[in-house]
Amino acid sequence: MNPKKKESLFLGSLFLAVQCLCMVKGDVHFYDFVLTEENFTRLCSTETMLAVNGSIPGPVLRVHKGDTMYVNVHNQGYYGVTIHWHGVKQPRNPWSDGTNYITQCPIEPGSNFTYEVIFSTEEGTLWWHAHSDWTRVSVHGAIVILPAIGTTYPFPKPDDEEIIILGSLYSGNLKSSLDEALHSGIDLPHSVAYTINGEPGDLCPCSKETTYRWMVEYGKTYLVRLVNAAVSADLFFAVAQHNLTVVGTDAHYTKPINTSYILISPGQTMDILLTTNQSLGHYYIAARQFWSQDVRVAKFDLVNATMILQYKGNYTIPSSPTFPSNLPFYKDLRSTITFRNLFKSLANKDYPVNVPQNITTRMFITLSMGSIIFHNLTSTLEALATSANNISWSNPTTDVLLAYYRNISGVYTTDFPDQPPSYFNFTGDDFPYTLTELGTKVKVLNYNEAVEMVFQSTNLVQGAGLHPMHLHGHSFYVVGSGPGIYDNATDPKSFNLVDPVEVNTIAVPKEGWLAIRFVANNPGVWFWHCHLDRHMTWGMSSVFIVKNGDTIETSIRKPPPQLPLCEASFRLRLKNIDGLDQGKENEPIFS
Repeated sequence: MNPKKKESLFLGSLFLAVQCLCMVKGDVHFYDFVLTEENFTRLCSTETMLAVNGSIPGPVLRVHKGDTMYVNVHNQGYYGVTIHWHGVKQPRNPWSDGTNYITQCPIEPGSNFTYEVIFSTEEGTLWWHAHSDWTRVSVHGAIVILPAIGTTYPFPKPDDEEIIILGSLYSGNLKSSLDEALHSGIDLPHSVAYTINGEPGDLCPCSKETTYRWMVEYGKTYLVRLVNAAVSADLFFAVAQHNLTVVGTDAHYTKPINTSYILISPGQTMDILLTTNQSLGHYYIAARQFWSQDVRVAKFDLVNATMILQYKGNYTIPSSPTFPSNLPFYKDLRSTITFRNLFKSLANKDYPVNVPQNITTRMFITLSMGSIIFHNLTSTLEALATSANNISWSNPTTDVLLAYYRNISGVYTTDFPDQPPSYFNFTGDDFPYTLTELGTKVKVLNYNEAVEMVFQSTNLVQGAGLHPMHLHGHSFYVVGSGPGIYDNATDPKSFNLVDPVEVNTIAVPKEGWLAIRFVANNPGVWFWHCHLDRHMTWGMSSVFIVKNGDTIETSIRKPPPQLPLCEASFRLRLKNIDGLDQGKENEPIFS
């Protein structure tokens, strides 16, 4: 890189940090991420993967509630990348949300960008990951948000903690395989194994020596911070002969849930208490996929990922660790439903809930598989697609946020529908043949809009399965769910408006519905999507634009210097510090 350009980038990042320090209420933390291509050997094969600071998973970021951190990301890889701070609301700061072509364009090879990550109400465990292509398979790590200084947990303070990150393994070069599949319209790549803290475990070939081990002491209580970073799989999780107590999810505390197993969707995090009260020995901690799609399908990733919980002390080492007999099997839908229904917020004076009561925007969203027709000069191609209300999201060539902020026309439209185009037996086996519409359609919300979204799973193209839906920039309350087709006359009568769980990611049940509520009180451009990357890549996603409020304090902040450039909007991005901050998509910046 040109030394003058490198110095300019550094000074720009330094200016950003110094400029914002006066606005920070908590402590300030600084981190450097260096992305490089590294060789990793798994399952007897060595592959090159992009990694942060040379490791998979990447660095653990530790803050207190209300802190701010600056993360300078240096991309020394071969392709563009963005980093998303999953579950961090980023109040008024969508510029650092890190969503490819939604809030920024990629950090290109040989360049860097400093993210300002603002923590507000979050407390517990979140995570960060790449949000470009499927790069998050190797670019991810945990975020630990400790209670604010001077406060503590709403449960007895644990003796220690352990971070456990569940992940995926693919054979060959995943980016090349993905690009080829998208170009030809064939099925997207499937994983060949799952991992725990980067390792598949000693039940897999060539993995015995590298199996992750957790050394524990008898009689202690540990806080397990569990992250599902798998690309496209809900995972069951259990510890042999040890019970678990869930006390939080998605950086929000819950009423304690005593359980022998966990089900965790991609994108979700959980805080779990584990007491080491069993005989001294070795115990497997294991994870396996919950297969929620067509039960007749037998070819999916059947690998059991393992790590070993190992007691300290003097005892005879067992020939093999004990395997968790309580780990549900791959297609155990009953265990899934039972576990999902256990979650409730604390809903007390220290951790109150504020469920919107007077709804001003209602959306009924069908989640479906389908097909899209592509035409080129020589042929017509019908390709798989996913959709929300029959709209399959198409990324623009510049990011939506900049287009909105600068009032750039032709990047997106504001006609994402509140209802599907037609109603039929969504969960049945007979349904009309409907081509999916490709589009960059967004939904515009007024500041402080009270929103209710009902997600309806459908069985189109036999694509019924769990859809873990994730909303950027906000958390939301899960007020209801059920099997079959949502009935807007009777089902709202069963809504939990007293102590619903508050999350940022939730799985819509197979052949069922799920209702959420939130207040759109964070101005900006915010992605929402299925966190199965297969479904997100095929288009099951859209964008909310939350308009500014009436004051500076309820409006989007100005863009930072040194935003990553988009080829299609290079000239416009050169203006991002020229003071032209008055325009948005067909409306003034203040409305």
